Amino acid sequence: MAAEPVWSVDPRTGKPREQVAVEATAEEVDHAVRAAHATREALADRTARAVFLRAAADLLDASGEHVVEAADAETALGPVRLTGELARTTAQLRAFADVVEDGWFLDVRIDPPDPGATPPRPDLRRWKIPLGVVAVYAAGNFPLAFSVPGGDTASALAAGCPVVVKAHPDHPATSELCASLLRRAAAKAGLPEDVVVLVHGFDAGVELVRHPLVAAAGFTGSIRGGRALFDAAVTRPVPIPFHGELGSLNPVVVTEAAAAERAEEIGAGLAGSLTLGAGQFCTKPGFVLAPRGADGDRFLDALTAAVSETEPAVMLDHRMRDAFVAGVAERAALAGVATPVTPGAGGAHTVSAGVLAVDAAALADGGHHLLLEECFGPVTVVARYSTREEVTAVLGLLPGNLTATLHIAEEDDAAAALLAELTPLAGRVLVNGWPTGVAVAPAQHHGGPYPATTSTSTSVGATAIERWLRPVTYQSTPDRLLPPELRDGNPLGVPRR
Repeated sequence: MAAEPVWSVDPRTGKPREQVAVEATAEEVDHAVRAAHATREALADRTARAVFLRAAADLLDASGEHVVEAADAETALGPVRLTGELARTTAQLRAFADVVEDGWFLDVRIDPPDPGATPPRPDLRRWKIPLGVVAVYAAGNFPLAFSVPGGDTASALAAGCPVVVKAHPDHPATSELCASLLRRAAAKAGLPEDVVVLVHGFDAGVELVRHPLVAAAGFTGSIRGGRALFDAAVTRPVPIPFHGELGSLNPVVVTEAAAAERAEEIGAGLAGSLTLGAGQFCTKPGFVLAPRGADGDRFLDALTAAVSETEPAVMLDHRMRDAFVAGVAERAALAGVATPVTPGAGGAHTVSAGVLAVDAAALADGGHHLLLEECFGPVTVVARYSTREEVTAVLGLLPGNLTATLHIAEEDDAAAALLAELTPLAGRVLVNGWPTGVAVAPAQHHGGPYPATTSTSTSVGATAIERWLRPVTYQSTPDRLLPPELRDGNPLGVPRR
């Protein structure tokens, strides 16, 4: 059977632009994984890894105009957004180079022998080693920062793990360009180019997670697709870790005191956050609990006015556009759901942002569960509550999330208790802010309870490297046989406990 072509498509028109590649066969996936697996020894050199990551950042920056042009042609996200995303991507690569050089990620711990202890303690030396080849499934909504050169790839390479990336079908040309730059960077650092290999195709993605030499996987995408890959990963003869980001509602609670203090400001801020990038951020605030009464009305009026002024937007592809149009129509048709701003089709290739409103009591009574599921695109659900008990009841119905946001007043008696209720729901809890925008920083956590993610790890920030490592302890091992990082005298100067 002939290999299926991979086309780059213009989401602004729905028309193919060019054939970029062909979908990988099972044999080609096997070759890709084995080629990556063969580079593990070379990638063990921490100095070369740091040089490689910085060279990758430099090449991406130097080719920035072409990268942004390619990504915009395939995603319609716009040069301004994509230029910022590229800067984030290269900063992330350089940050992981610093992590590699610093050495704390090795988590070296040494317990000297103590024959007098009860029971006697032998010499114990613990550190972390790379798992092996990592399969990375690129995200549709971030063609750079969460795709070929993104956080999963950068953190896996920093850990010493070769990467096979399954390209996202929405930006295959961008993926090819970025992969070529990463491979050039590897060569500049004296490493084999196959430390990064790219494959295309749905079947290739399934073959990848099943391959016996793949040791772990990172995924960003839908609940349905991610769960299927997760199930495949854990039911293999040898199960592997699957770090998947699947979906998130990102709830917001506006207290009565906050609405009284700054209703218009909160409404305008919410509008900006939910429509950012055509509502295609994984941290889009898709569900809001706001009070009934005059102050809540002011908040909803401000939100409605700001969203009404938003121009129709192009989504990443027509499949997502059609799913959004159908999803908001199904939600708007539910009994008791109002549409202060009707979301839906903005044209043949665009969508219009909107706001749905419902009584919180209807949700607390067990109805309208569809409103508590993510709808990918520029829409949010505002649930109006009358009592504190209604807020608690609705929060108890929510699934796990990447983020949860609380808007409070300067003096707000409800703040502490609500913060405690939101904390179990999310991996990042914000106060008086908006969740769109995830800073790359050591203290960042981008993850959350299922279905936000399938593990307790983060995919953003320095600790994302921990996903691709496992601990090993050497007991009573002669110094000459130990890895240099564990030897007496600490010849490499690695941080140790």
